[in-house]
Amino acid sequence: MKTITPKTDETHLAEAVAVFRSALSAAALTGAGISVGSGIADFRSPGGVWTVFAPDEYATLDVFLRHPAKAWQLYREIGKSLIGKKPNCAHEVLADLETSGLLKGLVTQNVDNLHQAAGSRNVLEIHGDHQHLQCLKCGQVTPVAEEHYLMSAVPSCGRCSYPYKPNVVLFGEPVRHFDCIEELLAGCDLLLVIGTSAGVYPAAGLPALVKDRGGLVYEFNREPALAAGGCGRPPLVDFFFRGDLAETLPMFGRAVLGR
Repeated sequence: MKTITPKTDETHLAEAVAVFRSALSAAALTGAGISVGSGIADFRSPGGVWTVFAPDEYATLDVFLRHPAKAWQLYREIGKSLIGKKPNCAHEVLADLETSGLLKGLVTQNVDNLHQAAGSRNVLEIHGDHQHLQCLKCGQVTPVAEEHYLMSAVPSCGRCSYPYKPNVVLFGEPVRHFDCIEELLAGCDLLLVIGTSAGVYPAAGLPALVKDRGGLVYEFNREPALAAGGCGRPPLVDFFFRGDLAETLPMFGRAVLGR
């Protein structure tokens, strides 16, 4: 694994850029770390929502079905934290790489819709999105409004009056778009892993999937998070970009795009 920082010797960066440019089908996997620069805290970090609302007590499908008002305490907290948030430079880099034809698409574990707001088009939201509400009874999906997170009552479906839930994947529900994710990664020969430890399945298996098919993995995090190989396996990460994503990803993007 070759480590690159904003103050590193440019040799490794030039090598990583050249390899990326030669990739036939590059993709990205993003997590909470990419949105920290937009003012959205990692759910699992100190002060994050999971430290206040235990997932098994508020974020399961069973809890929503039995006690929607209780589940909505969590949904409101997340929803209010997303109001007014905008993409940051790291989101914009990925949109620029896609527009330039160098990135086929991305898989995100985030529910904030900031990749789309930055201009990315082929975005597969494995955990759904918090910008819409869904009715589990009749299937109605409607855009969320700020008032939904400020009202004290549980929003209900205008068609059948069943309680709405945000269009996110709760514990106990299947992830979204996995067929499309497998299709995107089927020919992927280089995966950018950005702002995530990729420690929760099924996203956790994606870097190894690409690696096992002969692809390369670039990791962008403050500290190494992916497995380093072992048991006769080659190292999982080929290039590690250490540091703040607001620095490392734009540095990489500028070098790739010649800016």
